[in-house]
Amino acid sequence: LIEPDSGNVWFDGKEVTAMNRTALRALRKDMQIVFQDPYSSLNPRMTVGEAIAEPMWAHGLYESKKACKKKAEELLEKVGLSAAFADRLPHAFSGGQRQRIVIARALALNPRFLICDESVSALDVSVQAQILNLLNELKASQALTYIFISHDLSVVKFMSDRMLVMQNGHIEEAGDPDTIFASPKSSYTIKLIDAIPGKQFI
Repeated sequence: LIEPDSGNVWFDGKEVTAMNRTALRALRKDMQIVFQDPYSSLNPRMTVGEAIAEPMWAHGLYESKKACKKKAEELLEKVGLSAAFADRLPHAFSGGQRQRIVIARALALNPRFLICDESVSALDVSVQAQILNLLNELKASQALTYIFISHDLSVVKFMSDRMLVMQNGHIEEAGDPDTIFASPKSSYTIKLIDAIPGKQFI
C-alpha cells in the first residue's frame, strides 16, 4: 500500500500512522481490505483454501494448519461457495467467485472493519448485485463496519448509512445518503448523481 505523505489515520481512538510494526500487526486483525480486482488479488500458485488459511496461520489463530484449512472451508460456505473449492487454484473461478474468495480471506481474522475499495466495479452488473447483497448480509451477521469506496453513487447509497463525497482528496459533502440524493449541495455531487443511469428510479 502507498504510504501517506500527510495527515493522520485513526482507528478506534489510536493513531495508526504512528504505530510501530508490532502494534500495527496486532491491529491488522481488526482491519482488512477487499480490493477492486479479484483477478490480481489471489496468488495463482496457492489453492484458495491456502490463500484463506494463510492469515490465520500467520497470526496464530489456530494450533494447526489442518484447523486453519477447516475454518477456510467454513468461510467459503459463508460466502456462498462450496467447501470443496478449497483445493482448487484461482484460475478455475469466475470474477464473481474470486471476489467471494477474497471476501472470505478478509473475514479469516474476524475483523471488525472492512475497507471495500471499488470492490464490485470490475464485475458484471448482475454479479455486482450478488456481491453487494452478500456484503450487506455479512455486515449484519458479523457486526462489521465498512468503508465502501466507489465512483458509483447508486452503489454507495445502497451500501451506506453515511456518505462522504470526495474530490481531489477533499470532502465535498457528507451526510445521510437519502438526504444527499434528495438535496445535493455540492456541484460535484450533482454531477455524480446526474451521471447515474436511470437515476430517476433510485
